[in-house]
Amino acid sequence: MTNTGMFFRMLFSAVFRRRSRAAMAVVASLVGSATLFCLAMICIAVPQQMNQEMRAYGANLIVTPTASTGDKAGIEDAMVEHTSEMVAAKGTAKHATYRYENVRVNAAPYVMAGVNPDDVENLNHHWSVDGDWPSEGKVLVGRDVADAVGLKVGSAIKIAYRASDNASGASSDAASGDSAGSSASASGSANSSASASPSASASPSQQMQDGRVSSDIMDTSGTDFRVAGIVDTGGSEDSIIYATNDDVTKLTGSTRGADVIEYSVDLSGEGLADLVDSINGMTSMHVKAQQVTKITSSDTRIITMLQTLFWIVSLVVLVLTLVGVGTTISSIVSQRRNEIGLRKALGASSKSIGVEFYAESAVYGLVGGLLGTGVGYGFALVLTTTVFQRSLDFNWWLAAASVVLSMLVAVIASVPPVHRATRIDPAVVLREE
Repeated sequence: MTNTGMFFRMLFSAVFRRRSRAAMAVVASLVGSATLFCLAMICIAVPQQMNQEMRAYGANLIVTPTASTGDKAGIEDAMVEHTSEMVAAKGTAKHATYRYENVRVNAAPYVMAGVNPDDVENLNHHWSVDGDWPSEGKVLVGRDVADAVGLKVGSAIKIAYRASDNASGASSDAASGDSAGSSASASGSANSSASASPSASASPSQQMQDGRVSSDIMDTSGTDFRVAGIVDTGGSEDSIIYATNDDVTKLTGSTRGADVIEYSVDLSGEGLADLVDSINGMTSMHVKAQQVTKITSSDTRIITMLQTLFWIVSLVVLVLTLVGVGTTISSIVSQRRNEIGLRKALGASSKSIGVEFYAESAVYGLVGGLLGTGVGYGFALVLTTTVFQRSLDFNWWLAAASVVLSMLVAVIASVPPVHRATRIDPAVVLREE
């Protein structure tokens, strides 16, 4: 029999002769491997799942026209399409466009947004809408507007458009002000009255003429609409009136581009920041992009907390695994003390004895790692299915790393007891016999 054959015969004989001790070492490796693999799978899957869940809470990126595009130009359809293609090239994205105009309801100033209802509904799943979304001749009003005017679903509402209210960049200001409010989270400085402030700031000069109240401000004429629904978000959207783009075009008598494009992109952190930089770097597009920091910072903070927890628990599990495997190997060395002394008396080197024990520990780590990886995947699958209602694909690269780590930890844990085994004095041991 060759030396290699004899080595493996002695190795497997040592493992199977002490099944209880071997089982303890395997269980220690199994528990550690299962816990670490489960945590690793969750830490990989959860940020992806959470990023998708966070996308249901609205946009994480907004694009607005730069000042050089002019007060009323907005973002033309071709540029919207081009920008959307740039965003889609970086990751899966949904978007909605908004055209803002200052209007009057019962002579009071409000902001009206021309939208594609399907796009807005698809983007903002968190909006609570009582009734229906806007359609031809019907509008969706914010909760604040409904309370102020006394509107209910099905109520009639007369909306007036005055070119003077939108002169001198008022419309543009409304758009930018509301985009910061509608995407309140974009700058973290939203307030629920942002959307109404542009018209309110322009109203003093319009209300007073030669020290008297202008008759124009008392004009309550306008176009009749029906309230299709009332939206309640708790944000600045509650002070806006939403209508279809066609209705806004008919009301204003003019066609122009969007004031804001909101995107919900399947990106976060550096990936989203790089996308913003790439859009802003294209100065010829005459648009500027910015992150919705309220959404992205919350996303990043939760992921950071999860990863920190993962490293803390992983460290604890590694220590416990080291202790468990190390204790088992120490027990095995103590039981085989006489055998080790006899082998050294017959000429076995400390190196060969050490290699055998290290190989034995690696076998325990291999078996425990394989079983633990399977158990860990089962736990991870149950957690993701019950908590996120999502499936979880098996990660073969992570599984291989888990098994290798389990073997490595088992070998490292065996270093102290193996070191003691190689220092056994055969003369002392044989004298005791």
